[in-house]
Amino acid sequence: MACTTILVGKNATYDGSTMIARNDDSAVGHFTPKKFVVIHPQEQKKVYKTVLSHLEITLPDDPMRYTAMPNAVEGKGIWAASGVNEAQVAMTATETLTSNPRVLGADPLVEYQPAEGDGAEIPGGIGEEDMVYLVLPYIRSAREGVARLGSLLTQYGTYEMNGIAFQDADEIWWLETIGGHHWIARRVPDDVYVVMPNQLGLDQFDLEDALGEQKEYMCSPDMREFIEKHHLDLSMDGKLNPRDAFGSHDDADHVYNTPRAWFILRYLNPHTRVWDGPHADCRPEDDDLPWCMMPEKKITVEDVKYALSTHYQGTPYDPYGSRGDSSVRGIYRPVGINRNDFVAVIQMRPDRMRDNAPVEWIAYGSNVFNALVPLYADIDETPEYLSNTTAEVSTDNFYWSSRLIAAMADASYRSSIFHIERYQEHVMSKGHELIGQYDELLEKEPDEAKRKQLRQEANETIAQMLKKETQTTLDLVLFELSSRMKNAFARSDA
Repeated sequence: MACTTILVGKNATYDGSTMIARNDDSAVGHFTPKKFVVIHPQEQKKVYKTVLSHLEITLPDDPMRYTAMPNAVEGKGIWAASGVNEAQVAMTATETLTSNPRVLGADPLVEYQPAEGDGAEIPGGIGEEDMVYLVLPYIRSAREGVARLGSLLTQYGTYEMNGIAFQDADEIWWLETIGGHHWIARRVPDDVYVVMPNQLGLDQFDLEDALGEQKEYMCSPDMREFIEKHHLDLSMDGKLNPRDAFGSHDDADHVYNTPRAWFILRYLNPHTRVWDGPHADCRPEDDDLPWCMMPEKKITVEDVKYALSTHYQGTPYDPYGSRGDSSVRGIYRPVGINRNDFVAVIQMRPDRMRDNAPVEWIAYGSNVFNALVPLYADIDETPEYLSNTTAEVSTDNFYWSSRLIAAMADASYRSSIFHIERYQEHVMSKGHELIGQYDELLEKEPDEAKRKQLRQEANETIAQMLKKETQTTLDLVLFELSSRMKNAFARSDA
C-alpha cells in the first residue's frame, strides 16, 4: 500500500506529545473504504487466519481493548491499520518500503504458494493485513511492540517490505523489515521528526547497540552475520547505512518517493538548507535526504496535517498550480493524493491526567480536501458517523461524504478551494475547543466510570459538529461544480 508517514519526538512537538501519523493510501485503480472502531478483548480471535497468505497463528490469551481503522468492506482481511490500546500504546502499520535484489536474494520474501497437483499449499508470511491485529492488543510500550513484531517476523516471515511505527507517551520506535525474516528498528530521537515516503529510510544504524544494550537500536539477532555473509554493507568507512545496504535508488523512487520527503523537509525546515534553484543543497530526486531532522520550530498537529496533504504548493510541480514550466506540473507523486483512504495522527499528550492523554485525529479521503477531527482513544465505542462506513455511497457517514467533497472540489478547484480551507479550519478549531472543554471536565471528575462516559459524550459531540460542517461543505462544493456544468447558460428567462 502506498502511504506517507511522519513521526515527531516529544521535544519537537508544541505540547510535549509524541506524535505518529500516516496516510493510508490505496494502490492505483481502487479506493478502500475505512472505518474507525473499537475492538474488545472478546472480539479478538484466539487463532488468527490471514486471508492473503493462508497462515494460522495462535494468539496470547490476554488481549487488550484497542481502536482500529479496518476495511469497511469484508473480503480481503482486517487491515486494522492504526490504533491505540488501553495501555496507551499506539501503532500504525504499514508504510510499504522498497528493497533491492541483493537483499531479496539473500532472504527471499515468504510468499503464499497454492497447492499444485497432489501437493499441499504453503502459507506465506505476515503482512500489512495482519500486523496491527497481531501486535497492538498485546504490548505495553513502544519498545515491546518492536520486540513482539520482530519475533513474529523471525518466526513466520513476511511477503512484503514494510515500515511500522510504535508509540507511547515517552518513545517512538520505527521498524523496517529486511527481506523475508530480518528487521531493524531505531528509537526516534526526542528532538526530531521523521518523514517516510514508501522507501526504506534509516540512513544510519548502530549494530553494537542493537545487538547489545539496545538503548536506541534493535534488530534481528543474526543481523551481523546476515550482512557479512551476503556482503550487504556498502560503506567505505565501516559505518553501516541501511538505506544503501537494504534499500533502493531506482528511477521510480525519484518520481514517486524522494520528492515527497523533499517537500515535507522543505516545509518544516525552510531555512536550514537551500531546497530550490541551481545551487540547492537538497533536490526532489536526491537519494541522501535525511531520515530525520530537528525542526526550526516546534511542530503542531496542524503542521502534520498540512504536510500529509501537500501537493507541491508553491513549486512548478503542483498539479493545481500555474507557475513555471507546465511540462513538469504533476510529474511527482504528491503526498495528498486522490487515493488517500484515511489519515490518523495519534497524539500522546503528557500534560493531562494519564488516562485522558491519547487523542486520535482522523480524516477520510483525499487529504487535500478533507478535515481532521480529534477523538478520545480511551473509549468503548466510536461515533456512528465515523464507524458506519458502508459499501454503498452514502452521505450518512464521514468516509463517503469526504470522498464526494474531494471529487467535486478537485473538479472545481479554483472556485471551491476557499470552501475547503474554511471547512478544514472550522473543524480543527472546534475540535481543539471541544477537547479543551472536556479535558477540564475530566480533570475534575474522580470517578473512572463517569470519566469514560464523558469521553464518549465528547466524541459524540465532536462527531455531531463534524457532520454538520461536512454536510455544509458538501452543499457548497456541489453548488460550485453544478454552476460550471457544460450545459450552463447565462440567461435564465426569456
